[in-house]
Amino acid sequence: MGFLAQESSRVKTATLTENDFQLPLLGTADLHGPVGLDAHGLEPRGTVRWNYETPELQQHAIRRGEGDLSAHGVFTSRTGARTGRSPKDKFTVRDEVSEDTIWWGKINQPCKPELFEKMLGHAQWFLSHREEIFVQDLFCGADAAHRISLRVVTESAWHAAFARTMMIRPTAAELATHEPEYTVLHTPYLLADPDTVDGLDSNAFILLSLKHKLVLIGGTQYAGEIKKSLFSIMNYLLPATGQLPMHCSCNTTGGNTAVFFGLSGTGKTTLSADPNRRLVGDDEHGWTDHGIFNFEGGCYAKLINLREEDEPAIYATTRMPGTIMENVILGTDGTPDFTDDSLTANTRAAYPIEYIENREPSGTAGHPQNIVFLTCDAFGVLPPIARLTPEQAAYHFISGYTAKVAGTEMNIDKPTATFSTCFGAPFMPRHPGVYAKLLTEKIAGHHSQCWLLNTGWIAGGAGQSDRIKIKWTRALLNAALEGQLADVEYQTDPRFGFQIPQTCPDVPREILNPRNTWEDPAAYDHQADQLAEMFRENFQQFAENTPAPIRNASPEAMSSTST
Repeated sequence: MGFLAQESSRVKTATLTENDFQLPLLGTADLHGPVGLDAHGLEPRGTVRWNYETPELQQHAIRRGEGDLSAHGVFTSRTGARTGRSPKDKFTVRDEVSEDTIWWGKINQPCKPELFEKMLGHAQWFLSHREEIFVQDLFCGADAAHRISLRVVTESAWHAAFARTMMIRPTAAELATHEPEYTVLHTPYLLADPDTVDGLDSNAFILLSLKHKLVLIGGTQYAGEIKKSLFSIMNYLLPATGQLPMHCSCNTTGGNTAVFFGLSGTGKTTLSADPNRRLVGDDEHGWTDHGIFNFEGGCYAKLINLREEDEPAIYATTRMPGTIMENVILGTDGTPDFTDDSLTANTRAAYPIEYIENREPSGTAGHPQNIVFLTCDAFGVLPPIARLTPEQAAYHFISGYTAKVAGTEMNIDKPTATFSTCFGAPFMPRHPGVYAKLLTEKIAGHHSQCWLLNTGWIAGGAGQSDRIKIKWTRALLNAALEGQLADVEYQTDPRFGFQIPQTCPDVPREILNPRNTWEDPAAYDHQADQLAEMFRENFQQFAENTPAPIRNASPEAMSSTST
């Protein structure tokens, strides 16, 4: 068959009781709607555990040797050789449904329908012959008008617990009529043999068929593949009805909502966690005609170098049974060591959003008054804050710029520009212009103010100065969100065209224009021209199907010798 079954070899350590968990039980165990597993081509010979809740799932995970408990009763598992996503093993079936709607390329890789059918047969056989399988019927989307009903079928108890933690959990009454629109068949221990399966390059496979409304995940234990596959589906579906999917965080006061776009290391999690504003969600949202809604029912936080004084709310969740930790090393006393990256620097915790006290319980908010694009500019060129037009906002949205600095990754010895389309390129199936057009329309329709917030460097860039002080970044952000920058004097940047405020409460005036912070203004001009050219070069791949007003928001180098 070209496959190998890999069994878990973890050691059973302990048991949990329902009283250890903070979430109230919904009474969903063994309940399900009218759609059986035969609808997915499954004929289970073993036990089917329908819609078990987290305490039961984690008890089964311990029994099955899938992980251990920390000293605080938090389930901890290891994901084997794959400790992150496997983008080179992710494919979308190219057929009459997807042919003209997917933006095909290195990110959205096509596969033939024949490959999907072959892999589907293997997954169906494999799941049907397990001694037990776990089924979770869930929702993706806090807005009932735009959510999808979904089903995850897996051989692994802890992955079922992960899916239940991250998605929105139906009540017993909702389960009675639940009919899955999309289904994930999850076989983490089913390893493909690329030597005998044409079209695969490794033991792992993540295949999406929009026609069959099915996702196949195999050969990888990294739980994030489940979450991101479902988001890819939402990111495909919502634009067809004029709604905008966003890879962002969001918070609100109730009457004032803010959305934060940003890649890893830009401060998205830190800045959206505000004691004076309620968290709507930390990763994936939709913007509809009625406002913002969270896709998720949980959070998936990075834990490497986590400290209680820096992230008290996230730190607290790592002491709460019901949380799931991935690839975190436990000491001999069972205490997690968040500085230990011996397995990976991508250590994670999945926890219900209910574990965050300062949250918006509905998972929804009104239309955003402010949209913030976070960047960590290591070149020292971009200002600490700038005001954007809707077209400039769309341009920066498509570009998704930040920079890596020396020492953050192997072979990085100088600042390096990084562009990730729509701040979430791996999960955006359609052409970036589709998302940018929707963003521009919604910004204009709801009069949202857009900001570029640089949490990186000025004054010569990384290596020449310290990173912009977090207290200044906070002061700039708060001033923007509270309207304190509405009537101050602005200066238009000659290259990027955005507007730079000349004053801000509690922020030194001299740092607001980055050129003034460089000892050598000519050196700044040279570096600024280079960064402008990087933006232009990156954007060429999107130009063909992007509206002209957005293309025209491109920065312009002021010297012909910038490159």
